[in-house]
Amino acid sequence: MTTSIVLPPDYKPSADEEYMNDMQLEYFRQKLINWKKSIVSQSADTLEDLRQGGLSQPDDIDRASLETDKALDLRTKDRIRKLITKIDEALDRIEEGTYGYCEETGEPIGIERLEARPVATLSIEAQERHERMEKTFDDEA
Repeated sequence: MTTSIVLPPDYKPSADEEYMNDMQLEYFRQKLINWKKSIVSQSADTLEDLRQGGLSQPDDIDRASLETDKALDLRTKDRIRKLITKIDEALDRIEEGTYGYCEETGEPIGIERLEARPVATLSIEAQERHERMEKTFDDEA
């Protein structure tokens, strides 16, 4: 979707509009791109922090604390990597024309849910069903 749509600065998608019209798609495309830029910028800072200062702390407690901090940073980095993948997949769905629709039911996910979680792939009902199934499976294990 190569777009030449210019959104008004105060544009917010509304339930009164046709669902996933060009304006809404462009709005979410920009929201996802900006979110990704922000995450990439933050993760570059994290990488720089990891490169700074080795584990050459003379005190065992300080060294252990630093190792724990670095392990947490690496876990956070992995979550960020997964989130960036989800953002890229959402951008692909915008291009394909499937963004905003539940991958399980094909029903609209809803503007409010996409505002809160722009990478959502399931409607609230499908997500709740999915979580109930996971809980049932976890309870049986």
